[in-house]
Amino acid sequence: MDIRGNWFWALAAIWVLVAASESASIAKPGCQDRCGNLSIPYPFGTTQDCYYDADFLITCNDTFDPPKAFLTESGIDVTKIGLEGKLQILQFIARDCYNESGGPVGGNSPWLNLAKFIISDTDNKFVAVGCDTEAYIQERFGTSIRSYAFVVEENEFNFSSTNLKDLQNVDKLPMSVDWSIGNETCAAVKQKMLPSACQEHSECYDLDNMSGYRCRCLEGYEGNPYVPNGCQDIDECKNSTLNNCDKICTNTEGSYTCSCPKGYHGDGRKDGQGQGCIADRSHVIEITVGVGVGAALLLVASTWLFWAFKRWKLIKLKENFFRKNGGLMLQQELSRRDTSTETAKIFSAEELETATNNYDESRIIGRGGYGTVYKGTLADGRIVAIKKSQVVDASQIDQFINKVIVLSQINHRNVVKLLGCCLETEVPLLVYEFITNGTLFEHIHNETKASSLNWETRLRIAAETAGVLSYLHSSASIPIIHRDVKSTNILLDDLYTAKVSDFGASRLVPLDQAGLSTVVQGTLGYLDPEYLQTSQLTEKSDVYSFGIVLVELLTGQKALSFERAEEDRNLAYYFLSALKEDRLVQILEDCIEYEAKNSEQVKEVAKLAKRCLKMKGEERPTMKEVAMELEGLRIIVKHPWVNDDELNLEETKYLLGEPSDKSGYSSSMNGTYDSMRNHVLLDVHDGR
Repeated sequence: MDIRGNWFWALAAIWVLVAASESASIAKPGCQDRCGNLSIPYPFGTTQDCYYDADFLITCNDTFDPPKAFLTESGIDVTKIGLEGKLQILQFIARDCYNESGGPVGGNSPWLNLAKFIISDTDNKFVAVGCDTEAYIQERFGTSIRSYAFVVEENEFNFSSTNLKDLQNVDKLPMSVDWSIGNETCAAVKQKMLPSACQEHSECYDLDNMSGYRCRCLEGYEGNPYVPNGCQDIDECKNSTLNNCDKICTNTEGSYTCSCPKGYHGDGRKDGQGQGCIADRSHVIEITVGVGVGAALLLVASTWLFWAFKRWKLIKLKENFFRKNGGLMLQQELSRRDTSTETAKIFSAEELETATNNYDESRIIGRGGYGTVYKGTLADGRIVAIKKSQVVDASQIDQFINKVIVLSQINHRNVVKLLGCCLETEVPLLVYEFITNGTLFEHIHNETKASSLNWETRLRIAAETAGVLSYLHSSASIPIIHRDVKSTNILLDDLYTAKVSDFGASRLVPLDQAGLSTVVQGTLGYLDPEYLQTSQLTEKSDVYSFGIVLVELLTGQKALSFERAEEDRNLAYYFLSALKEDRLVQILEDCIEYEAKNSEQVKEVAKLAKRCLKMKGEERPTMKEVAMELEGLRIIVKHPWVNDDELNLEETKYLLGEPSDKSGYSSSMNGTYDSMRNHVLLDVHDGR
C-alpha cells in the first residue's frame, strides 16, 4: 500500500488554501494606476511615458477628496475606464426652464469635444424630459432643448414622473464613450509593420463603429493586453465552473487537462462525453489511511505555514513598496548605464536599518521640509548620510527617481556623491557620502562660524561652486540645470571644500532644446524672476541663483530677510541699490571688510554678481564665464605679487585652459579625469 501520493495531495491542498497569486499590474511599470476611486489601466495614464498618446492622458486632481480624474487636460470627469474600449464620463444636462407665466428663467446648451473618441451608440440613450419638449443634438455634440435633454448611459437612468422635479438638482449624468488605438486596422498595422499596442498572449481586432483597433487577451488568458505580461494565464483548475474535470485538473498555458489519480481509471472528464474517474476497490483502503495521515500532518504543517506566510507577506509588502516607489523604473535606467562606471546601489531595508540602529533618534543629524537625515555606518565601515523623505504620493515618484538618475550621472569632487537608495520602505531613502562640516548657509549666517571664512576661502568656495554648475551646464553628457542653487544646498567638508547637494528639482536638458517649460520650482529669494514670470527654465536661472549666493558671501546677509527695511527685504535689490549708490564697503560682511575694503578682487566679484542678477537671462554671463572669472581672481589672491595690469582677462582665460575644458572648472579637480567626458582638467592651484 503506497500512501506517499496521498501525503503529497494533502500537502498540496494545504498550500492551495494559503498561497495567493499577485495580480498583474494594469498600468505600465512605475506608473500611477489609481486616481481616487478610479483604476487607470494602460493605454491611459497620468504622466508622460505612462499613456499611449495625448488622447489617453488622465489628469488626476488631488485637491478633491477623494481625488478626481479628468480626460486629458479638460474638465471632463472620468468615472470608469474599461479595457474593452469603454470610458464612462459625466456630461452636463441641457436645460430650458420657464416660470408659470411662460417666461424663461434659465437654461443652457452644453457641448462636448472628445477628440478621436466617440459617444457609444449601443450603450447610451438620448433622453428628453418635459412638456411640449423638443430636443436635438448638434454636429459638435452640443445639445439644444426645451425643458431637459441629455445623453446618458442605458443602465444609469430610468424615466419616472418625478424627473421634472428631481433633475433640477442634478448637473451631470454618466455617459459611455468608445475609444480605440490609432486610426489603422489590424491588417494595416501588420502590413505596414507598425508597432502594435497588443502585447503577448493577446490579439488585435477591428471595430465596426470607429477607426483604429483594440486588443484582447487570448482565450485562456485574462488581464490588460496593452502592457507587457498583462495577459496572465487563467488557472481553470481553481474554478470548477471553468473546467470539466472529475478528479485531477492540471493547468496548462492557456488551457488545462483532466486526469485520474492512482487507484482510479477513466479519462477524467465529467461533461457527459467522458466516463470520469472510477475508483479501484483496493484504493478505498488507501484513501482511508491517507486521510488519517493527512490530518496528522495538517497540524504540523499549519504551524510551519503560519510563520512562512508571515515571512512571505513581509516580502510582498517590500516588493509593493519597491514598485510604488519607482524601483522598476530605476532598475531599467541603471541597466542601460555603462557597467564599467560606478553606479548607484539599491540598498535593502535591512542594511539601512542596521546602519542607523533602527533609525534611532540619536542618529538624526538634520530635519527639513523634505525629510529627515540620519547618520549611519554601513557594513563596510563607511559613514553615510541617509535621507528619509516625507510620505509622498504617486505623483511625486517621478521627481524622486529623477533625483536618483541625475545624481547617478555625476561623479565630481565638488558634488555630494550619491551612493545609492532604498525603495523597499513606505517612504524612499537616499544614501549620500557624509559631509562633516555643515552647510555654507550655517557658516555665513552664524557669527562665530562666519569669522573662519576669510576672503580667500569665500572666493574659493564661490569658484568651486561655479565650477560645478559650469560642469553641469557644459560638460555633462546631457546638460543639467540644478534649479535650486542656494547656500543651504552647498555643504562644506573639514577643509571648507564646497560640495553641491540636493538635485531633487534638477532637470536634464535635451541637447536640441534651449529651454524647458516647467512648473516653477525653487526658493524665494534665489528664484530667477524671469523664470518666475515665464515658466521657461534655462541655464541662466542657475546663474541668477548663484549670483545671490555670491552676494551672501560678500555681505553675510540672508537672501530674504524681514529684519531689513521693506524695500530691502530681497537681497538682490538691497545689493544692487548699494552698488548704485557706491555703498559696497558699507554692506560687506564685517569679518572680511578690513582685508577686502581696498581689494580690487572684491569689487570685481561684486561686479560679477551684478551681472548674474540681470533681470533678463540673455544679459547674464554663462556659468562657464563666471567660473573662469572667479578662478582668475583666485590666482590674483593667491599670488598678490601679480599686478592686475599684468594679469588681464585674456591671460586669465589662457591660464584656465579654456580651449581644452568646456566645464570652466579647474581649481578643485587636481588633474583628475572628468568621469562623464574624460577630459583632463588643468590644475591652477599653484599657478602652474
